[in-house]
Amino acid sequence: MLTAATLPDFGLNLDADFHSKVILSVIVLVGVWLARVLILHMVWRSTTNHKVRYRWKRALSYAAPACLFLFVALVWINAFRHVSTYLGLLSAGIAIALKDLLENMAGWLFIVIRKPFAVGDRVQIGDDRGDIIDIRLFQFTILEIGNRIDAEQSTGRIIHIPNGRVFTMPQANYDQGFRYIWNEVRVRLTFDSNWQRAREILLEVLNRYGGDVVLDAEQGLNEASKMYYVHYQHLTPIVYIALMEDGITLTGRYLCEPRRIRSTESAIWEDLLTTFATHNDIRWAYPTRRLVGYGD
Repeated sequence: MLTAATLPDFGLNLDADFHSKVILSVIVLVGVWLARVLILHMVWRSTTNHKVRYRWKRALSYAAPACLFLFVALVWINAFRHVSTYLGLLSAGIAIALKDLLENMAGWLFIVIRKPFAVGDRVQIGDDRGDIIDIRLFQFTILEIGNRIDAEQSTGRIIHIPNGRVFTMPQANYDQGFRYIWNEVRVRLTFDSNWQRAREILLEVLNRYGGDVVLDAEQGLNEASKMYYVHYQHLTPIVYIALMEDGITLTGRYLCEPRRIRSTESAIWEDLLTTFATHNDIRWAYPTRRLVGYGD
């Protein structure tokens, strides 16, 4: 039978009182763990409500470590001759038991001081995108965009994100520093189309809807360059050409305000459809299938 007297000291000259405290600490650890398992088992048997189960599990995830530390501290408190040592261990135990809460509070402090985003900014945190509508001590709230909507427009859903995620997830801010983003429109034409004329038309349309922001974008870029290493050679709309297996692709690139992407795209496509319809030498490319038969 394992007792305090039979426990080896491994050459550390540990007394029987120390061995007793170690054994008692292990008993406390096992007891708290069994109590947590028993309580969760009773909750699972008494209700099928997922919300109630979650709340109990969440509460015990905080209560069990706190009780464990408290009971172990009571076992070892006489071994500490200096109050400062006990207080240090107490604070460490509290930090472990309330890790998530403290991390979220630290995240809130980081948001307030460093200001990676503010209320009203459009951001992406991990896979979640939206407009910041609230920042609180433990979480911030966004009005979701994209996701189930095939555009960067509001879905109507509100997402609450723990502040601690600012330490573990990359953050993309649409508004901070340089408040414009690049958007692209791809046009695919047949090989026998007049692609030179199509490129001219596309560039004219892009300048019509994206050229008016260039001056403001240049000023914004100058301001952003004071804080970040941001540099662009061209801010005016531009068209790139690529040869694909099923046609010629014209890619128009232009600056746009984040909240106007869909409206500008719609206006650009409307203009292109109307203008291309008046040119017989410009034809859209699309997937086709040709059947060839051979006679006897």
